[in-house]
Amino acid sequence: MAKLLFVMTGTAYWTLKDGTRYATGYWAEEFAVPYKALTAAGHEVVVATPRGVVPTVDMMSLRPEMAGSAEIALDLEAIIRSAEEMRRPIQLSDARLEDYDAVYFPGGHGPMEDLCVDADAGRLLTAALASGKPLAVVCHAPAAMLATRMHGMSPFAGYKVTAFTNEEEEAVGLAPRARWLLEDELRGLGVEFMRGEKWKPYTVVDRTLYTGQNPASAAVLAERLLKALV
Repeated sequence: MAKLLFVMTGTAYWTLKDGTRYATGYWAEEFAVPYKALTAAGHEVVVATPRGVVPTVDMMSLRPEMAGSAEIALDLEAIIRSAEEMRRPIQLSDARLEDYDAVYFPGGHGPMEDLCVDADAGRLLTAALASGKPLAVVCHAPAAMLATRMHGMSPFAGYKVTAFTNEEEEAVGLAPRARWLLEDELRGLGVEFMRGEKWKPYTVVDRTLYTGQNPASAAVLAERLLKALV
């Protein structure tokens, strides 16, 4: 069985352009659905965060209207509560790619605050891309790709990538308040940005890089990862 590294945000807020802190963290569905699918298949998951802090779930993602129903919200919460790995994450600085068979970055707005400027996230992404191991990144987590440009051109330049779109950020009302928008920054990184219909599952595969546009895409990414790990 494979061993996967889940790299997650360690923050509970996102600083907006007026300086206010927007309460956030990771998006429940983007952790819980792939976690359940991968562990049910017998694979091992290790969670890593900056400084080894316990990840904070964005409580909005557990609202029934956001999860899809009250039943789904309760199921997501139950998965998170049962995941022992969430209560004892390793420090991202200690994560070594050679210890894992694949890497997955769940989203939520949190990565827009910390992983986008985290040198360890940039190091791990660069190594994962070069290794040929499956690398999956969803929703706002592609913000971590911005940390790969610290020493010049990003290795993601030229790759086909999707992520939470400007249209979706507008739809949730945060685009006018954001310091920057993920789609814009990724285009500036030199990726070939792809997009599907807002809120619908949409994934892009380019070589060993798997990206998903939004929370609904997490389940599809999990399926792709499972096939890649066979």
